[in-house]
Amino acid sequence: MGAIPTTERGRLTRRRIVSAATEVVAEKGALGASLDEVGALAPASRSQLYHYFDDKNDLLLAVAEATNDTVLDGQRDLFEQLDTWDGLVRWADALVALQHERGGKGGCPIANLLGQLGEREDAIRAVLASGFDRWEAAICAGLAAMADSGELRPDADAAWLASSTLASVQGGLVLSQARRDPLALRRALDGALALIASYRSIS
Repeated sequence: MGAIPTTERGRLTRRRIVSAATEVVAEKGALGASLDEVGALAPASRSQLYHYFDDKNDLLLAVAEATNDTVLDGQRDLFEQLDTWDGLVRWADALVALQHERGGKGGCPIANLLGQLGEREDAIRAVLASGFDRWEAAICAGLAAMADSGELRPDADAAWLASSTLASVQGGLVLSQARRDPLALRRALDGALALIASYRSIS
């Protein structure tokens, strides 16, 4: 692992490099991205790149961590509202709306990176898996809160429902990306909401 920045200037430089690498990876793919392209975009010299990162894989590990944070931080406010049915619906609607804005392009950045590197680099796979774990935990926490408040029946298994819901999100995103049509995500999330609704104790 490269040097850990101890100054604000160093932290800014490292963040700038990771941001540039994330952009290059999004455009060229993880395997097609080069350190020269990252350095030119950052901008950062080769010596700076190797000061903060041991090699390309070390940099890609940081990209994986940044990708998790971007995807999850973008949903933070919505996650905080998942403790009610209305909040759950708003979260689902927001995911679909984002796909409409993108014309069905892009898919899930975490899944995209996993597809490129997950079978080649176990450390990166583990980081990306932790991103999915955090996503699922946020959904689970909201559903558990709904059960605690009585909005869901006591027999509702929040962990199972959260896992099923995240799987619906991922499957819907893949189909929307392939077809360039957000309808697949809408249908997948409607199915997830219908399953959760079957455990509602109020109408």
